[in-house]
Amino acid sequence: MLSGSQVGAELRPPLALTPPLPLDDPSLYINRETSWLEFNDRVLEEALDEGNPLLERMKFVAIYGTNLDEFFMIRIAGLMQQLAAEVHKRSDDGRTPEEQLDLVSQRLRRSLARMTDCLQNQLFPSLEGHGIRILGFDQLDVETTRTMRRYFEERVFPVLTPLAIDKGHPFPYISNLSISLAVELEETTPDGPIRYVARVKVPGSLPRFVPVESAPRGQRWFVMIEDIIAHNLEALFPGLGVTASYLFRVTRDADLDLQEDEADDLLRAIESELRKRRFGEPVRLEVEPDMPETLRRMVLEALELDAGDCYEVDGMMGTADLWTLVNLDEPELHDPPFTPTIPKRLIGQPDIFAVIREGDLMLHHPYESFDPVVQFVQQAANDPNVLAIKQTLYRTSGNSPVIQALVDAAENGTQVAALIELKARFDEENNIHWARMLERSGVHVVYGLPNLKTHAKVTLVVRNEPDGIRRYMHFGTGNYNDKTARTYTDLSLFTCRADLGSDATQLFNALTGFSKADRYEQLLVAPIGLRTGFEELIDRETEHAQAGRPCGISAKLNAISDAGIVQRLYRAARAGVPIDLIVRGMCVLRPGIPGVSESIRVRSIVGRFLEHSRMFAFTNGGAREVYIGSADWMGRNLDRRVETVVPVLDPVLGDMICDEILALLLDDNVKARILRPDGGYERRTVLPGEERVASQEVFLKRYQAV
Repeated sequence: MLSGSQVGAELRPPLALTPPLPLDDPSLYINRETSWLEFNDRVLEEALDEGNPLLERMKFVAIYGTNLDEFFMIRIAGLMQQLAAEVHKRSDDGRTPEEQLDLVSQRLRRSLARMTDCLQNQLFPSLEGHGIRILGFDQLDVETTRTMRRYFEERVFPVLTPLAIDKGHPFPYISNLSISLAVELEETTPDGPIRYVARVKVPGSLPRFVPVESAPRGQRWFVMIEDIIAHNLEALFPGLGVTASYLFRVTRDADLDLQEDEADDLLRAIESELRKRRFGEPVRLEVEPDMPETLRRMVLEALELDAGDCYEVDGMMGTADLWTLVNLDEPELHDPPFTPTIPKRLIGQPDIFAVIREGDLMLHHPYESFDPVVQFVQQAANDPNVLAIKQTLYRTSGNSPVIQALVDAAENGTQVAALIELKARFDEENNIHWARMLERSGVHVVYGLPNLKTHAKVTLVVRNEPDGIRRYMHFGTGNYNDKTARTYTDLSLFTCRADLGSDATQLFNALTGFSKADRYEQLLVAPIGLRTGFEELIDRETEHAQAGRPCGISAKLNAISDAGIVQRLYRAARAGVPIDLIVRGMCVLRPGIPGVSESIRVRSIVGRFLEHSRMFAFTNGGAREVYIGSADWMGRNLDRRVETVVPVLDPVLGDMICDEILALLLDDNVKARILRPDGGYERRTVLPGEERVASQEVFLKRYQAV
């Protein structure tokens, strides 16, 4: 491993008088794709960590696989499109699309081997010690084998459609993320054997893990459906001999390609694109290691993929299906349960508006309950003094109480406007359902601005009170999703400040009408002023440093990939601004480079809860300013989405964010990983004499004790 000084020596010529590197020099940037792979490796580390409960480790394997599927469907698909279109634009770190694809292919294979070894040789065997077994068909006794054959005949066989592959039968279409069996067949004739190849799709409509009902009492045994099919293939091909079968899985480009200017009805356009998603271009082929080279080459050629797009999987494919096991009711194999707390100000107080009038209110999820957010909307829906409710919705849960509250409000005669982002990736279908349901109830549903996703998390309630109209707001860092609010760390801010109310009204006018607002009094709003707002805040710290005044930047985000923001952070660091960044996912900034980023420290925390909150603190010469919001420092958030970042104007709440939340996260020495200048991460360890600090555990204890 290179030390910071060694990396710096590589990045800079050794002459002391040589001008400093320009801040857009490719050597100052970590490749975005490999940085993302590093993040997914941190997820995998949690699966490998024997200190985590067994089914929680299994959960991290499921997350790893789901993340990787989306990475190929979106990021790798984008690079392959650039390559096909002969786009030669280099990344910020100086690589062409082809070079990035090669880099990912080489880098990823090591991680996949670790993941497969973890699942097959650690987790599955460990589950057997708790009576949970995944049995191969050849491990079944005679009676269970009969039972599984009966299951195949009654439940599976009618669903299967074998497809021949020869000159008269072209290679069949393979749908996205589906698992298939390539079956080798043989017919005996007087002239000798004739060989055939067929494809059998493993139906996604049936359970992947089939329970063995004859398992001993207190034990849970399963057989995987592809194993059942593979051992009963002869039923599909009477008159032929099945000589072998091999699993394979295809991943396709799944990003929506919308020309919104040409789409008169965005909802119908989204529905059309969702149907096309199944038919996107192939981007990855996964195969069993023992699939013969000739068969592998045939599949690759049919999919128009190269050998570098093929990945061997020596174990289970499609690990997202592990959620079936993760969700087993085995309390001793899960994290201890907890009950989110209710803030003291809200206990016994049925009127949340009265609480907000007393002063701004902040909630820290999941340690504090999401129920007050739901209560806020529900109370507004049933309050005759509420004149209007306006809300942005990006991702919601099934049977969402927030959606139901908006329906109730509309049916009660309240004016309700809901901006539903139909382009929320992989939630488009759910959002179409909610949009239609709300429209039927009389809610004014809008789908956002052309060519911009609306990612902001804002609710505005307009209420008629004795002293006039008052506006109540909720600003969040996470979605209005009561399910994920139990596993994502986020912040909620309730306020009725007039200046923020004016800004929120202006924001919704821009989203639902033709308002061309170009500035806001307090809010930072993308794509209008969020980038310039952050740039000015960072530059101000640079000026404070140059003038010898107190300065500093602390920020917690999901990702940093925008070169413009990185360059401003580098300039601030050169001026001596201390910068602490907590970045859960990808980070293209290189910390610790002499003469460039010596004062920047970057860490990532991956643990029981998904670190999702975004918060920003600027020392500002001693007059500290604190913000929370929905945006990361990525080009898409700053320029191509509607985002909101709100100042935390109550000094007590600002101090809580800085001195309690950020400070504890920065002290984490259990789940934190430190970003090195070379782009790799080192797990933080407890040093001799140092107190063990696992931030999420501390937060749980702290809030449970309140």
